[in-house]
Amino acid sequence: MASSNDIVAVICHGGFLTPQPYQPFIQALKAKGIETHCPQLPSSDLTKLNVGDIQNPDYNREPPEGGYPQGEHDAKLIVDILRPLIDEQGKRVLMIGHSAGGWVATEASRPELQERVRKEKGLRGGIIGIFYISAILVPVGESITSFSQPKDGPVEPPPGMKFYKHGLISTEGADKLLFNDLEEPEAQKWAKTLTAGPGFNSKLTNNAYAALPLAYLVTERDVVMPKEHQEGMVALQSQKTGELTIYRCQTGHFPQLSWTDGLVGAVQDFIIKVKD
Repeated sequence: MASSNDIVAVICHGGFLTPQPYQPFIQALKAKGIETHCPQLPSSDLTKLNVGDIQNPDYNREPPEGGYPQGEHDAKLIVDILRPLIDEQGKRVLMIGHSAGGWVATEASRPELQERVRKEKGLRGGIIGIFYISAILVPVGESITSFSQPKDGPVEPPPGMKFYKHGLISTEGADKLLFNDLEEPEAQKWAKTLTAGPGFNSKLTNNAYAALPLAYLVTERDVVMPKEHQEGMVALQSQKTGELTIYRCQTGHFPQLSWTDGLVGAVQDFIIKVKD
């Protein structure tokens, strides 16, 4: 495998999550010489949701002053991390978006941060592509919620979602839903790291799909987002902006834990395809 150590990976984690269950993946990338960042996104940061004691959170408390953080706040945080990496250090960056983090990775991959745009201006560095992991490929102009729900008819709550008084959402049974291919003690361990967040109502404004090379990992044993749904989103996006590089694995929704080395290999393979 060719070296990838001139690339930085920026991971946008999924909804209701923290960077904790991504740590084995992060460490495996770093072991291959890939500098990796995975910040806590505001929309699922308990310290920003006014839930009281974060060790024993109360998701029915009033929202914080100014309301709950939204998708645009997540994207801004990622952009704030990207700017010094790219503008000051001239780094080449691979964006990685998992689950709802696909929206964040796409929104944050602004034109002025893309390598092709920067190269035309004589600047070094920039985003070289986006690697989606069982991610939601939301069309430009839609939100995750609007894209995922029927256009006509009642809202259909996703499996395992618990709704609270002022709009927060958490998950139930994450050990069986998100971590279904792990041994039960490990699945329960990671399920305890989940948090909560508001609904995914921010509209995607940035069409990074049309500007960057894209890869998508289909998780074929996923019970949260069945492979047929993933394949449908990929097909829909391919019709608009061209074929994505497709990878597949026999895992549930969290291959970062159950297929860590395979996932790192897929990321390295995609880097080789797009880096030159």
